This record gives sequence, structure tokens and C-alpha cells, in this order.
Amino acid sequence: MSIAKVLITGGAGFVGTNLANNLINENYEVIIIDDLSSSYRGSINPKAIFVEGSVVDDVALTECFSYNPDYVVHLAALFANQNSVDHPDSDLMVNGMGTLKVLDFSKRACVKKVVYASSSCVYGNKDIMKEGDIEFHPDTPYAITKLLGEYYSKFWSSQYDLDIAIVRLFNVYGPGDFPGEYRSVIPNFIKLATNNKPLTITGSGNETRDFCFIDDTVDGICLILFNKTESSAIFNIATGIGSSIIEVANYINLYCNNKAGIQFNERRDWDCVIDRRADITKLKNSFGFRPKTRIKDGIKITCDWLVDLNK
Repeated sequence: MSIAKVLITGGAGFVGTNLANNLINENYEVIIIDDLSSSYRGSINPKAIFVEGSVVDDVALTECFSYNPDYVVHLAALFANQNSVDHPDSDLMVNGMGTLKVLDFSKRACVKKVVYASSSCVYGNKDIMKEGDIEFHPDTPYAITKLLGEYYSKFWSSQYDLDIAIVRLFNVYGPGDFPGEYRSVIPNFIKLATNNKPLTITGSGNETRDFCFIDDTVDGICLILFNKTESSAIFNIATGIGSSIIEVANYINLYCNNKAGIQFNERRDWDCVIDRRADITKLKNSFGFRPKTRIKDGIKITCDWLVDLNK
């Protein structure tokens, strides 16, 4: 029996490397394409086939698809909101044109299934975010292009009978997520805390986000990838629990023994989302998805990983 092959675009990034490791441990063959613009070659599992290149590059995509993948997980994107505000042209090229190209190559290769990674950002500011919502208020170029990718996915699914599922990821965190200028709040908080600096919160700190640990996110993606779903079905992958930014900051300061405390800055002008929390009923009922990692436990694991990495 032949081994199933999975192509992961953006597979050298945070979610991609964790997904690749999980699949390789489950004896799948993994192909990765990544341009390493915001990721690291050293993070790539040596058992994976790696193609260095962009999803907007036909030559690199041709090489990837020459390995005849059975499945495609499209994670590659210009990440994320602030980066897209600063570089909207690059955001449109990678998240728009890149998605179109990956879908077209997948169609021509007759892959069994594509999972397109969208984002909770598409919802805008809503009390509870449900997949059945039809009114969206994306407030950054990143949110706009992620929603654009959803519409491309729906078109390719209906027009070409390509099996596609859409996942909306909510504030993924955990080991493998490095700090950086355009990176996520948790690793950047940990970096500040380990350097005994105050954690900078933009806003009141009472804003909430649905932080989902990387292992739970990967479990959700795999459930959707390898189970039958309806055409262009959409699933939230999250915990269904909102955690305040100040709560997260306090956990990190506690675990890192940081006495510098918290510093508050004005909320960024594009950041209008006060509370972000997913309804995950659909994923629970469809495949029995149950996030296992509590926020305080996941933060401690992440703190330990980043501290050990810097020793």
C-alpha cells in the first residue's frame, strides 16, 4: 500500500512545521514549499521533501506538484495584520495570487483534497464568530485577502469539483512560534519577559482573543483533512473560550518571573476587534473535536520552550 503524500505550503512556518512533524510521525510523506521569508530552514523536519520557493512562483509549484501529492494544506501567507497594513501589495500578491495558483495546480494535479487556511480576522468585530455568518467586516488587508482566498476556494470547488475545506484559525500559539516584528503577541510577550522588560499592551488589556494551542490546531486540521466534508465547508478551529490579553500577560510574567510588569499603549488604529471568540460547535459535532490544552498550561509550555531555546 502506497504512502499518502501531503503538500504543505508555508510548511517551514509555525503551524506548518508542527503539522509536518505530526504527519511524518503518522507515516505520511510530506512535501514542503516555503520561501523562508518569515521562517527558518532549521525548523524543517529532515524527513520532509523541501522546495525553497514562493507560492507565486510557477517553477517552484511545478516542482512541488511533480511529487504527486494526494492532499494539499495551503498555509502559506504574508502574516499578518500589521504586516499587511504596512505592505498591502505584498499581502495581495502572496495571499491572493498565491492562493489562486495553489488551487489551480491542485486542480490540474487532481489532488484528493485541499485545506485552505483562512483566519478569524475575516469576521471583523462580532460577539461570537460562527461559520454560518454571511456578513463580514474585514478591517485589514490581511483579513480582506484571507476572505478573498475563501471565495476563490468556493469557486474552484464548485467550478472544477475540487474537494476543498476552509479552516478559520484563531490565535494559534505554542512551541515553534518565534518572536518578531510581525509575529504573534504570546512569543513577543515571552521575549520581553525573559529580558525583564514590561509587556506592552496596545489597548486596555481587557480585549479578549480565542487562543488555541498548536497541538489542538494541528488535530483540528488533520480531522478535516482526512475526513469527508461537504463542498467548500468552513470550520472554526479554536477553543470557544475568550482570554483577556492582560490575563495572558500576567501568566507570562508569572512563569518568567518578570517583575517589570505591564505597559499600556494606545490601541492601533486598525485594530477594532474588542472580543474574539469562536463557536466550535460544528467541528465538535462533525468530528468530535475537543481542544485539550488550557491557556495557562499552553503558555507555560511555550514559555519553557522559548526559554530553553535561548539558553
